[in-house]
Amino acid sequence: MSHRSLEDLLGTVESPVELLRNSQTGANVFPGVPPEFTNWRDEQHAWQTTCLLFDQSFHMNDLLVRGPDAVRLLSQLGVNSFEGFAFDRAKHFVPCTPDGYVIGDVILFPLAEDVFNLVGRAPALNWVTYHAETGDYDVEVELDLRTALRTDGRRRSYRFQLQGPNAMQVTENVLRQAPPDLRFFHTTTVTIAGKTVGALRHGMVGQPGWELFGPWEDREAVLEAILIAGEDLGLRRSGGRAYSSNTVESGWIPSPLPAVYSGGSLRAYREWLPATGYEGSASVGGSFDSDAIEDYYFTPWDLGYGSYVKFDHDFVGREALERMAEGEHREKVTLALDDEDVTRTIGTMFQTSDRAKFMDWPAAVYSMHQYDKVTVDGEAVGISTWISYSSNEGKMLTLAVLDAEYAEPGTEVTFVWGEEDGGTTKPTVEPHVQVEIGAVVCPVPYVEAVRTSYAPGGWRATS
Repeated sequence: MSHRSLEDLLGTVESPVELLRNSQTGANVFPGVPPEFTNWRDEQHAWQTTCLLFDQSFHMNDLLVRGPDAVRLLSQLGVNSFEGFAFDRAKHFVPCTPDGYVIGDVILFPLAEDVFNLVGRAPALNWVTYHAETGDYDVEVELDLRTALRTDGRRRSYRFQLQGPNAMQVTENVLRQAPPDLRFFHTTTVTIAGKTVGALRHGMVGQPGWELFGPWEDREAVLEAILIAGEDLGLRRSGGRAYSSNTVESGWIPSPLPAVYSGGSLRAYREWLPATGYEGSASVGGSFDSDAIEDYYFTPWDLGYGSYVKFDHDFVGREALERMAEGEHREKVTLALDDEDVTRTIGTMFQTSDRAKFMDWPAAVYSMHQYDKVTVDGEAVGISTWISYSSNEGKMLTLAVLDAEYAEPGTEVTFVWGEEDGGTTKPTVEPHVQVEIGAVVCPVPYVEAVRTSYAPGGWRATS
């Protein structure tokens, strides 16, 4: 039986948690690029020691928003201020529900007067599309789906990132002149292989870099020029495995669950969303097992975006966030897992019973939205959201959101790995036992170079 809307689908289960924790969506893979070009360890090292090319042309959705009311629409949906917003910079755009919980986050690129491109995961783009179609806005929207959801193998545009100590020299080589002197998250246009290319001054994992984008038909010419320019500078290409792991060094939580599964004010939105879309197909995994879906929602402060919230404009969720603003907030941290405990956990794979949940490398995330319990003396003090091994640091790291009193660097906590009662019915979960792994609270971002070069939200941070 097919279900027309997300609301219809939710009516078939006892709770949204039951649906999400037992989702039959399989493992998430990065389309369009191989898992590894060389090996993920060397690819990780390249973003810290030479230069790495991330090909982002395939795995993210793009939403084009254009029209006289484009800025008004985006301003009324984002917690970000648009006061003095100029068309020579990008913005990390964060929309919330009326109750003040995050729906998602994307990067907003201005392309021309009243024309914007939003790039990222589907939930935030769905929210913008819904309001564009149902609200009183003179705008048009055009969705460009990620490669995994299409059959033509094309996109509207390509998108590359160059990151690492040699990124600026590679850029100079490919431009055949010194790169424009841009501030972080500012944009310009450049010429590569005779093609006009959009450029964003960017940075990941503490290293300088550029994001380059343009029409799909120019992709191969621009890619070839970049690869030639980096031949003598140690340029490597990143496969999907390395790409999925960079976030633990840079400190950006990539996958907050969209906070749309409950609340009467969102019923019309859930009736608009298809049952087979992102929200209906999403999966939740991990040792955190509350029956209340609201316990899986995040505020902007949880994700390190508190500085983005500006009350100089009317936007969805403003009243709720004003009430939250003066209260105590959880804090985003890095957890460095104990080496011996991780080794012991992996070692259970050589037993025939009582095995821990398989811990994949480099990213050990086994659902679209990972929620692992963090405890002190048996009491829950927070949630771990993303776990990966960093070959650069020689550590298994996680990004977590903890109660403020336990967020001080150096605090010892316990990370609970695996699901309760032997695991849920997700296809990515095998029968296993939960294990406890010691961890130490560390700053976020974990890498010192990142902490000294980025804004509070992590590598994507800009208000």
